[in-house]
Amino acid sequence: MFGVWVPADQAPKAEVSKLTYYGLYALQHRGQESAGIAVSDGSRIVVFKDMGLVAQVFDESVLNTLRGHIAVGHCRYSTTGSPTWENAQPTFRSSDAGGLALVHNGNLINTPELAARLEPGVLTATTDTEVLTALLATRGDDGPLAAAREVLPATRGAYSLVFMDEGTLYAARDPEGVRPLVLGALQDGGWVVASETAGLDIVGARFVREIEPGEMVAIDGAGVRSERFAEARPKGCLFEYVYLARPDTTIAGRSVQATRVEVGRRLAREHPVEADMVIPTPESGTPAAIGYAEASGIPYGQGLVKNSYVGRTFIQPSQTIRQLGIRLKLNPLREAIEGKRLVVVDDSIVRGNTQRAIVTMLRDAGAAEVHVRISSPPVAWPCFYGIDFATRAELIAGNRSVEEIRDSIGADSLGYISLDELISASHIAKDNLCRACFDGEYPIPVEDAARGKHLLEVT
Repeated sequence: MFGVWVPADQAPKAEVSKLTYYGLYALQHRGQESAGIAVSDGSRIVVFKDMGLVAQVFDESVLNTLRGHIAVGHCRYSTTGSPTWENAQPTFRSSDAGGLALVHNGNLINTPELAARLEPGVLTATTDTEVLTALLATRGDDGPLAAAREVLPATRGAYSLVFMDEGTLYAARDPEGVRPLVLGALQDGGWVVASETAGLDIVGARFVREIEPGEMVAIDGAGVRSERFAEARPKGCLFEYVYLARPDTTIAGRSVQATRVEVGRRLAREHPVEADMVIPTPESGTPAAIGYAEASGIPYGQGLVKNSYVGRTFIQPSQTIRQLGIRLKLNPLREAIEGKRLVVVDDSIVRGNTQRAIVTMLRDAGAAEVHVRISSPPVAWPCFYGIDFATRAELIAGNRSVEEIRDSIGADSLGYISLDELISASHIAKDNLCRACFDGEYPIPVEDAARGKHLLEVT
């Protein structure tokens, strides 16, 4: 998720659609199903979106048609609503007062309640983002801010939002701050909002600060204006440190890479083993594997080669594609691992498909022993705040012990870092983190009616 505002006289030189393209490229790991960009030239908003990766949806000719001085963009990972073109973002609404384009990272938990505020037949898509867009497009004299002041305090769940009308860029973050959202400054006087600091870095924006939980900002020719629509109740997602965020991103002032390396060190102390080599599951397991090797004294090596042209298997929408993607994605280096006792470090076990396939591949390639070490606790509870595992039945740790999981994936041993050690490595207070997928303690209560990816879809 990315947004940019530049002074109107800078628009031809700034090329906001291309800045947004590069910002989304840096954030592609957060969603691979569809991509879209909306641009305003001050009088009208144009939206272009389609299914596929950022580089598949946009090319030079398309970007050259998206001219203006404000833009918002999105690469989607679906959590409410099917992966269809209609559900791709940005979402757009027009009214007598003008247009509104919006992008959203997170997942709402009172979508049915919010949708009930709308007239029947208003929704043209089946996402919580569409519901928010329809509600915010109802303007008062103060533009979208007036609607946002009314709608956002009644909105529950995880939502980092970037939206725009013809002349102003807006950003808002839920009171819990579950998903990250940062503000950056361009050298020419422009401003950038992005899901992660990596999205600022790629366009040369200077990190200014995080958008605070419960805060809304408006950016236009008068600068950045901030107001609070709710009291902050910080509950940042701990799984961002484990998997979702890029390692070169900074969250709450701490490098994700540094956190993951430290987790690996702690994992080695909690679950030592005699072995010949530590290898990561690339790329997300690499920082923790480096830390594990440092703390254990076991040499670090490369035992699996990643095909860079295959997406992240965890966030593919279908189980069939997910399982096929694992074998397309990784291949063992037989000469490096044959006859060796291996420690394989990965960031998490969600469904168990990746680890099961990896253990099998390594054994087939001649590994003498395969010891799996995981740099997060067992993922035993569903997430309703923006990660697509919504039932315990989907989770291998939902109803299995560690020993049963070890047996299921075929490893010689299995060790997870403890929740206390993971939290300590993050340098954030336990009470300021959402840990629900690990301990079942949900900071924002979820009603049964709000559960399920397809709750707005007619069957």
